[in-house]
Amino acid sequence: MSRTALVTGASSGIGHAVASALVARGYRVIGTSRKPESIADSMRIPEVRYEELDLADNASIDALVDRVGAVDVVVNNAGESQSGPLEDLPTEVLERLFRLNVFGAVRLTQSLLPGMRARGHGRVVMIGSMLASFPLAYRSSYVASKAAIKGFATAARRELAPFGVWVTTVEPGSINTGISERRTKYLADGSVHAGRFRTMLAHLDRNERRGISADTVAGTVVKAIDAGKPRSLYAVGSNAPFVFALRRLVPRSVVERIVARKHGLS
Repeated sequence: MSRTALVTGASSGIGHAVASALVARGYRVIGTSRKPESIADSMRIPEVRYEELDLADNASIDALVDRVGAVDVVVNNAGESQSGPLEDLPTEVLERLFRLNVFGAVRLTQSLLPGMRARGHGRVVMIGSMLASFPLAYRSSYVASKAAIKGFATAARRELAPFGVWVTTVEPGSINTGISERRTKYLADGSVHAGRFRTMLAHLDRNERRGISADTVAGTVVKAIDAGKPRSLYAVGSNAPFVFALRRLVPRSVVERIVARKHGLS
């Protein structure tokens, strides 16, 4: 039986790769974008039905759910990558980040869960970040938003598993998707953090240029969707098996120092 998958942020990066992989698996795929009409022809996947969605707007989410009907798989991928020293982050940009990365994904999921539960089958995949497991200075807001959606997913698993609906998180490490150019950055004039912040960004950008491809992440997402009982967490890239094993073996403070040094911070 052909199933329907909804992938948010399907116009580029991980979302585009996941949409393409699911089409190849025989899914009917609905891909969302804030402006579907602006997606370049070279990036459009012919088999994907593109729909408008602004995750920061509850009315937009509700309208999408009404339009698309039954959905068997939702991949919550869309969001913002934000950086800045904690004391330099304006309240309004923090609120926007959480509306996009957390509250929008949760509302969309909540709206689709009753149908999945009634049909006895569903998959919800939250695209997180390994930074939620290995926090990095000057990325506190992004780390917190990704930790939040992982928390929703992990806690809700046992609520929904008895109904055949499985919720999981995929945490990519460094990814070479061009996200460095789209990342939002906030730094106050004359900030005492300017030097170290820019050092971190330079190392972050370098690590992402050397990172895994979006297709590799998509392969992990498809693995989670296809699993009979998906794991709570899948991590991919940035030597995930090694670093997660290391975290179990050494004190947390040691891991935090390793993450900092990898990004040019002592």
